[in-house]
Amino acid sequence: MLILEKIIKILLVIKNTMILNILLLKGIKVHKTTKFRYMPFLKLNGKAENIVIGKNVIFHGTVDLRNRENGKIIIEDSVSIEDGCRFVAAKDGIIKIGKNTIITNGAIMNGGGNIIIGSDCIFGPYNIINANDHKIGINNFIRDKEFDYGDIKIGNNVWTGAFISIKKNVTIMDNSIIGAHSFVSKDTKKNSINYGVPCKFIKFRE
Repeated sequence: MLILEKIIKILLVIKNTMILNILLLKGIKVHKTTKFRYMPFLKLNGKAENIVIGKNVIFHGTVDLRNRENGKIIIEDSVSIEDGCRFVAAKDGIIKIGKNTIITNGAIMNGGGNIIIGSDCIFGPYNIINANDHKIGINNFIRDKEFDYGDIKIGNNVWTGAFISIKKNVTIMDNSIIGAHSFVSKDTKKNSINYGVPCKFIKFRE
C-alpha cells in the first residue's frame, strides 16, 4: 500500500510538472509552486503573458481562464480556486485576486471593467461577479454582445455566501459579509453584514 501511495504521488508530481510546462510554453506567467488537479481550460484571444499566477496557488478542479483584447488575470500568492470556476478578462479590464483568498466552486467572474479583490476573502459557491452589463436599449440586439462596463472593488477579509450576484460599479468594503442569495447593486459599509434582493445593510459586525 505504501509503495502504491508513493507511485501515485510521483505520478501526480509528473502531471503537475507537465501542466506547468504547457502553460509556460503558451506564455502564461505561472510560478513553479502552483498546484493543478487538472489542466485549466484556456481560451486566449489576448496576450498569454497577461495571465499571471503567483506562488502556492492551488487549482482544486477544472478552471476556465479566458482573456481577449488587453484583459489581464492576476492571481496572487496562496489563492485557492475550486472546481468549475470561470474567469474572463476583456478590453483593458483586470481581474485581480488578492493573497490567501478562497474561491469556492462554480464562481464566474466576467470582466471588461476591473474586478479587484483583496486578500483573505472567502467566496461561497456559485458567486457571479459581472463588471459588465448587456445593453438593453430597444435598438440593441442582445445577441450582438454590446456591453456597458464598470469596475467592482472588493476589500480585504470579505465573506460571501452561496449564489451571490455582484453588479458592476459596486465597492464591497473591508470585513463585509454578504448573505446567501443576495444581489449586490450598491456599496457596502466597512465591517457590515448585508443581505437581500437587492442587498441591504443589516447591521455592523460585533
